[in-house]
Amino acid sequence: MLKTKLTRLSVSDVRFPTSLEQHGSDAMHTDPDYSVAYVVIETDAGLKGYGLTFTLGKGTEIVVCAVEALSTFVVGKCLDEIVNDFRAFYRVLTSDGQMRWIGPEKGVIQLATAAVLNAVWDLWARAEGKPLWKLLVDMDPKKLISCIDFRYITDALTEHEALDILLKGQEGKRQREEQMLKVGYPAYTTSCAWIGYPDQQLKQLCAEALRDGWTRFKVKVGVDLQDDVRRCRLIRHIIGPSNTLMIDANQRWDVGEAITWVTGLAEFRPLWIEEPTSPDDILGHAAISKALAPLGIGVASGEQCHNRVMFKQFLQASALQFVQIDSCRLGSVNENLAVLLMACKFQVPVCPHAGGVGLCELVQHLILFDYISVSTSLHNRMCEYVDHLHEHFKSPVVIQDACYMPPKDPGYSTEMLEESVSRYQYPQGEAWQGHTQS
Repeated sequence: MLKTKLTRLSVSDVRFPTSLEQHGSDAMHTDPDYSVAYVVIETDAGLKGYGLTFTLGKGTEIVVCAVEALSTFVVGKCLDEIVNDFRAFYRVLTSDGQMRWIGPEKGVIQLATAAVLNAVWDLWARAEGKPLWKLLVDMDPKKLISCIDFRYITDALTEHEALDILLKGQEGKRQREEQMLKVGYPAYTTSCAWIGYPDQQLKQLCAEALRDGWTRFKVKVGVDLQDDVRRCRLIRHIIGPSNTLMIDANQRWDVGEAITWVTGLAEFRPLWIEEPTSPDDILGHAAISKALAPLGIGVASGEQCHNRVMFKQFLQASALQFVQIDSCRLGSVNENLAVLLMACKFQVPVCPHAGGVGLCELVQHLILFDYISVSTSLHNRMCEYVDHLHEHFKSPVVIQDACYMPPKDPGYSTEMLEESVSRYQYPQGEAWQGHTQS
């Protein structure tokens, strides 16, 4: 199947009106409509690959245009031609002499790159008859290294160092894989405490989550300090002193403000403050990390970190205590592999961003690979889970005892149900008839 030729690439603008019930609301994104630019790659063998990148509604049409612009580099290629020199293909997509000007490797063009490459990785895994995580775990370390573009990061991680990490990860790999198949990868929930939820809803959702076995909870903060104190006190009281609490400001504050604000919430013992300031402010994150260290509060970020180069600098500057990769913000699996390996070298735990539409489905594959083949540790590691919109996927995530259970279907878990794509396609889908986005 690797000899198959990629004959067509199509992309759809699919949006869900989640803002109506304040799902996903935070201090900066008050009315998100969870959406995707959804890619389907067809082949001459009948096999298809599915990919997506996550958005919040408006602007998805811009990502769709970028995907269409990149499609010319994909159609006509053979799958084996791509995967046998994946690094070169990655550079083709990210280094076009004209289109890289609107990046490079960041923003809309990188979101589009992720959507396209996610579909290619899905296609490769399907051709091999394996779920994506298993494709990565079984891959020869040298082959895996050949998928990564080390350009701009060799001052932090060389190919030799990356290969050494993967070779060391071979020891005990099968036992860790069996462990994951049996008990799954630990998750935390963000579904209980969106910033737009009223208190009664917070109480109900937290109580239900506790009954379902959840022990790790994230709370959105950042609009009003006194209200944050009240809400954190309420949730800490419900979940008890021994369960884990994290807080997330979604880029709301300036550096000094972040330090003051989080100090005011320290009594609730958050494990981390997530995105306390601009996601581009590496030195600002470093200052916040240094100031909060005596309080035992770490800094987490990465869901809007543009590329491996920024992650390199965050790690070099000790600006993060928790790395949050995103399966659609970076350049698909290729670039996420680079970040996982850098995080391992710098001994910083990876706790991915998920939720949205399809992010849980995708990132579970990466975190399983990270534990089985790279980090080999679960200390201070967990993957975000948000209980929204999984019903629209052919192979939705499976959560058991607050853990991600490894997917079994071949591919990257990216295929959406045709009826969902049709119903929620914007603006012509049935779900959008009679009203438009707010």
